[in-house]
Amino acid sequence: MDAHAQSHDDLFGLDRHVRLAGPLPLDSGASLTPVDFAYETYGTLNSERSNAILICHALTGDQYVASQHPITGKPGWWERIIGSGKPLDPERHFIICINVLGSCLGSSGPSAVDPATGDKWGMRFPVITVADMVRAQAMLLDHLGVERLNAVIGGSMGGMQALSWPVLFPERVESAIVIASTARHSAQNIAFHEVGRQAIMADPRWQGGAYYDGEAPSAGLAVARMAAHITYLSEAGLTEKFGRRLQGREAKTFGFDADFQIESYLRHQGISFVERFDANSYLYITRAMDYFDLAENHGGTLAKAFGKCRDTRFCIISFDTDWLYPTEESRHIVHALNAAGAPASFVELSSPFGHDAFLLEAPEMNRVIDGFLKAGAL
Repeated sequence: MDAHAQSHDDLFGLDRHVRLAGPLPLDSGASLTPVDFAYETYGTLNSERSNAILICHALTGDQYVASQHPITGKPGWWERIIGSGKPLDPERHFIICINVLGSCLGSSGPSAVDPATGDKWGMRFPVITVADMVRAQAMLLDHLGVERLNAVIGGSMGGMQALSWPVLFPERVESAIVIASTARHSAQNIAFHEVGRQAIMADPRWQGGAYYDGEAPSAGLAVARMAAHITYLSEAGLTEKFGRRLQGREAKTFGFDADFQIESYLRHQGISFVERFDANSYLYITRAMDYFDLAENHGGTLAKAFGKCRDTRFCIISFDTDWLYPTEESRHIVHALNAAGAPASFVELSSPFGHDAFLLEAPEMNRVIDGFLKAGAL
């Protein structure tokens, strides 16, 4: 049964998998045939097929946006925004979240099986881009009978996808909500990703990506996660939560155990991450983010990239303590949209939580999203 044919009583959290024949041409010149998709749906596609909302997840996210994660058992990563009476309501919207191309929770990626060989792809998987992820999503939406999106929404890397959708498919997107994101990856962003990739590739267990029959490069992936996680936080937030407080002891050990609470916290983040994520997928997705530059194919002018987006409404949201994708990046997007004649609203929200604010309790963000979506329905 396709997602749009589900019963009214079965609205919440349908976990689905499908293999589509393709081919899916990629920016690298390669193509994928077939293409596997793992996705979740919430709600029902209405008879006019006008209530579809696509949620795009971030680097380490997945399709379990508002339902229990099958590996960790944790609740969905954006359940604060999806549900009865919330901005995204399955009683009103048909909500789709797709595991991105290159990831490791069921969609085609390096940890998936190559149908041509019967072995896992590993590093033979072609290098992908954010645009490739979006084209893959469009392929799945075609299969589901979703011709036009009421909205596409995403934060961080999800925001990159949400920005790319109206650029690549302007006729298919009524509105785009871009949260804590950017139109291109900066040198600093690339530098942090490279540290993480080198940590993974320096792990002896990585074995050139061919580790699936043995032990995964958990140590390298944990270090990569620790380094990246620092960029998701803010100095004020770290100081308030941890400061220089010691972890479970009265005095320093004068050794290299986790003396400080922040050290213990980062180690926990690294260890828990390797239980649910694939090291090769981390390499591929961070590379896709580093390649992201929406203006690159438009003479380096972002406004030209938005030249066909005048019929799409944009809502751009930033957070004042986000130093990974600071507010100036969002303003750059808004200025380009204004120059292109595309309708855009913008708000900077205050939060002590840095880049991760969009994943945490953010009632102001919920109100902005709810108001923006309802204004478009008038």
